[in-house]
Order: sequence, then C-alpha cells, then structure tokens
Amino acid sequence: MTALIWGGAALSVAGLVGLVWCIVRVWKARRADLSDEDLRTVVRKVVPLNMGALFLSVIGLMLVILGIFMG
Repeated sequence: MTALIWGGAALSVAGLVGLVWCIVRVWKARRADLSDEDLRTVVRKVVPLNMGALFLSVIGLMLVILGIFMG
C-alpha cells in the first residue's frame, strides 16, 4: 500500500505542476498585451491541458486516500 500512496502523491504533484504551468502560460499571455482574439486562442489551447492536469491531480489524491484506507 505504500507504493499506492507514493504513486498517488507523485501523480498529484505532476498534476499540480501542470496546473501551475497553465497559470503561468495564461498569465504571460495576459501580460504580453495580446489582442482579445489572440488571448482567447491561448486560453482555448490551455483549457484542455488545465483539465487534464486537474484530472491527474484528483486521480492521484484518490489513490492516496485508497492507499491509506487499505493500509
């Protein structure tokens, strides 16, 4: 069960890194004074990655909880 907990923690950290990357990417685009359409394009590209990172983080946390309950 220890492997399940550490594997879940690693997935959660990977998801968190992905979320931070998405935040930084959109923040840089906003600071670049892009046109409204260009900013929408950047955000449109980041949204699926943001959702994937959030999903990865949630799955990791679920694995940690499962490992704790089973251990």
